[in-house]
Amino acid sequence: MDPTAVLITGAVRIVGSLPVLRWPFAGGVLAILVDLSDLLLLGLLSPGFRVEEYQVFDKYLDQVYMVAFLIVALRWSGTERAIAVGLFAFRMVGFVLFEITGERLVLVAFPNVFELWFLVVAGLHARDVAPAWTRTRVIAVLGVALLVKEVQEWAIHGARLFDGIYALDVVRDAWNWLTGG
Repeated sequence: MDPTAVLITGAVRIVGSLPVLRWPFAGGVLAILVDLSDLLLLGLLSPGFRVEEYQVFDKYLDQVYMVAFLIVALRWSGTERAIAVGLFAFRMVGFVLFEITGERLVLVAFPNVFELWFLVVAGLHARDVAPAWTRTRVIAVLGVALLVKEVQEWAIHGARLFDGIYALDVVRDAWNWLTGG
């Protein structure tokens, strides 16, 4: 990978993580969108870049927005805070194991459910909604979040559906499909 492209992408990811500290829900959505767009940025800055080259660096950059999410979640109380802290710790175990082993399937076993829990709670707070976190509600939210994240983690790290492709080719192909070109 081109070092300049990596530095620029890293800076964009870090800056894109900071708004969550002021605007938890909108900033959280922004941080995730910036995370998802980094492959396009790297593709633009470093032609020929491939996804598999980026996994370790990406996981370190993920820690920036996740720590920002955690800082916000520590302002919460009760069930919302306890679950956020537990899910953050769970993902950190997966991150450390991934770093030790280099095995991407570890990330499938430790999906980032923290991210979706954060967005749900931050979204409720943004609308001034304070639900009673019954066992049923918690299980429902975490169940859906787990399902969504497992599919995502499996696609990225289990099946490696995006390895070996150029991010810009995906955009071009999607554009051609949408426009019939």
